[in-house]
Amino acid sequence: MNLIKRLMFAVAMGAALTVAALPASADTKPMIKIGYVEGWDDSVATSNVAATIIEKRLGYPVKLVPVAAGVMWEGVARGDLDATLSAWLPVTQGAYWTRFHEKVVDLGANFTEAKIGLIVPADAKVNSIADLAAQKTAFSGRIVGIDAGAGVMTKTAEAIKAYDIGFQLMPSSGSAMTAELARDINAKRPVVVTGWAPHWMFAKWKLKFLEDPKKVFGEAEHVDNVINPELEKKAPQVVAFLKKFQWKTGQIDGVMLAAQNGAKPQEAATKWVDAHKDQVNEWVSAAQ
Repeated sequence: MNLIKRLMFAVAMGAALTVAALPASADTKPMIKIGYVEGWDDSVATSNVAATIIEKRLGYPVKLVPVAAGVMWEGVARGDLDATLSAWLPVTQGAYWTRFHEKVVDLGANFTEAKIGLIVPADAKVNSIADLAAQKTAFSGRIVGIDAGAGVMTKTAEAIKAYDIGFQLMPSSGSAMTAELARDINAKRPVVVTGWAPHWMFAKWKLKFLEDPKKVFGEAEHVDNVINPELEKKAPQVVAFLKKFQWKTGQIDGVMLAAQNGAKPQEAATKWVDAHKDQVNEWVSAAQ
């Protein structure tokens, strides 16, 4: 190797070693992995809105990971996922909390009025599940349900017996249930369906839950932001944001409805974030 080549090699090696010795750029932030329940409209909407804010306002790249509920909890506990914003507590996912609570951190609720139950149009002449017995003919003696194995279906079967209303529970699917609801509302026919909140149907139609004095469907639940403990070190700004991230009543319904009407979840989330700057500023105030 001649003198010039040796000098060039030495300069190149020196530069490489200098770069390797430098710390990572202050602008380089770690990827945040958020797990959500595939097929749950509220989980998709909440996760996409949070991801949009974390990326646009806090500067962290985000990867949304669709999983089943059990895999989601296990992923957060192991650290494969940094967070989930879809923890239904204390009942729906209570078994997962019991199993994993020592390995995760609950930052608080992002939705405080989650519930399941029986739903009718707001102008229906019934207010309680017990009222259905006297209106059996008007409602054709049936309750339009969703998938046979769903928790709300199990509870509805219990409610039919507990209130002795004599209705038949008709299994279908989430989409079939809302399609039947739409047909009956348009035809002004009385209808009762199994349902839950948050859900986009509350943004599309005026609906109400039937009162459940016997508490067959349980008390109102909350949907929480749950993280792996290491996220506190990895991305403290994200944790500060998630501690304040909480929907106001009715807000999430609009995001879900936009997606239901054909918008991609990310597009619906971005549109909502751009239209609610004051709300977003409040959420990120502790993170900046």
